Amino acid sequence: MALRVPKGTLPQLFKDGYKFQQGVEEAVLRNIEATHELSEVVRTSLGPNGRNKMIINHLEKLFVTNDAATIIRELDVVHPAAKLLVMASQQQESEVGDNTNLVIVFAGELLQKAADLLRLGLHPSEVIQGYELARDRALSILEELTVGKVESLTSRDELYKIVKATISSKQYGYEDFLGGLVVEAALNIMPKNPKDFNVDNVRVVKVMGSSIHESRVVRGMVFGREPEGIVQNAKNAKVAVFTCPLDISQTETKGTVLIHNAQEMLNFSKDEEKQVEGIFKELAEAGVKVVVTGAGIGELALHYLNRYNIMAVKVLSKFDLRRLCRVIGATALARLGTPTAEEMGECDIVETVEIGSDRVTVFRQEESDKSRTATIVIRGATQNHMDDIERAIDDGVNVIKAATKNPLLLAGAGAVEMELNKRLQQVAAKTPGLNQHAIKKFAEALEVIPRTLCDNSGMDATAVLSRLYAAHYQEGDAGLCTGVDVENDNDGTVDASKAGIFDCFASKHNAIKLAADTAITILRVDQIIMSKPAGGPKPPKKQGHWDEED
Repeated sequence: MALRVPKGTLPQLFKDGYKFQQGVEEAVLRNIEATHELSEVVRTSLGPNGRNKMIINHLEKLFVTNDAATIIRELDVVHPAAKLLVMASQQQESEVGDNTNLVIVFAGELLQKAADLLRLGLHPSEVIQGYELARDRALSILEELTVGKVESLTSRDELYKIVKATISSKQYGYEDFLGGLVVEAALNIMPKNPKDFNVDNVRVVKVMGSSIHESRVVRGMVFGREPEGIVQNAKNAKVAVFTCPLDISQTETKGTVLIHNAQEMLNFSKDEEKQVEGIFKELAEAGVKVVVTGAGIGELALHYLNRYNIMAVKVLSKFDLRRLCRVIGATALARLGTPTAEEMGECDIVETVEIGSDRVTVFRQEESDKSRTATIVIRGATQNHMDDIERAIDDGVNVIKAATKNPLLLAGAGAVEMELNKRLQQVAAKTPGLNQHAIKKFAEALEVIPRTLCDNSGMDATAVLSRLYAAHYQEGDAGLCTGVDVENDNDGTVDASKAGIFDCFASKHNAIKLAADTAITILRVDQIIMSKPAGGPKPPKKQGHWDEED
């Protein structure tokens, strides 16, 4: 009997449970719809007047933020095309640390404009070709639109220029104060060669209470707990760092000891105490004034630490322990014993400071060339508020890092997008064939940034955009820096360079490139094939509390 060969229809090629979507209508336009929905979620959070989102994640943790990177990370996006947008924004976050919102909003708008062309009858490959030309042209034009650069990375005013716009887009109204903190922290740890600037050296510690204006920069590392023993301060201290517990070591095998009388009992515990005392006596004789451990401290160990006047600090995060080793130049030891001279660290001041009602331990190096870490202590009324301030500070520090790689500046407030729009429209007018339509739509998509800034500020977007067009189409470069005035003092437009609103060239260049590449990748998809999810049927949800008896 002959084996029956299934016909060549697609569903019969695969196992049962596969889903198929193909063609422009089913795959491309549906993907565009999904990405547009996602970009609309974060679009209202763009700019200084962007609104916050309240997100409760799968662990029931509450986030109140307008930071696109956090919003996207906590939303569990399932749609495969929308996931590409999420990946692009995460890439922007890891490479530059700012402008994640721009990536998603711009990519969503590019796809929305592409949908109009597809409905007019253009083939996706024609749109892709035009978008690729527009992207390459836009990135080359962007280099011509620079309006200055950061002259000196050790100048407070020069660094503040690039930090201001970034922080005001997250914490509008606090940009002067928070920008000052970020710049102060960055200058404290700025190496001789600014290209070696390390973002990880600016730490953030959040202490609940008081107001944001009580926040300050501490040169060194701050740990949110006080020392374990009675010794609270040490100066010019040698520091020993251990990753193991400071306690009597437990043997691997269990033994039984027969004790006949009280004297034997006393002798047995005395030997144990002598052994522990010997360890800390050796530490004290080696000149160690501070002991840091990543695990617990036993009561007997604490007794001898106090007796030999050694300060004991517990640091539970292994990452913070590594950072502390870098700051004080120590080596973390996995065994309990006296470290060698090379393994010991040195710290000018280790002290306990009271911030509000909380006592914290500060490791501070007084000499500027030795201080490799600065900590910004944030104060605030609620945990959510402090978390949001931390995100703004993080973006500010990342922008300084981007400026160390490329110090060029662009006009902010949507001015550079409007100028790119104008230049690309001129390119489209000179381009023959169908590509001109895609280049034109790419240019129109750039309009989404100033339009969104207007919408989020409650301004009439159409009226403001018409003024922006009029300014940018003037003779020469008179209107090159004209952007949206979110404070709405002067007919909705402002000269961004005079107002001191600048964008970092590196982050803007990277964001436009990532957004265009993502849109092109999504347009290249013409078929979606999804296999059946692994695992059997989900068990029915049991009603009532899990702990209740049947």
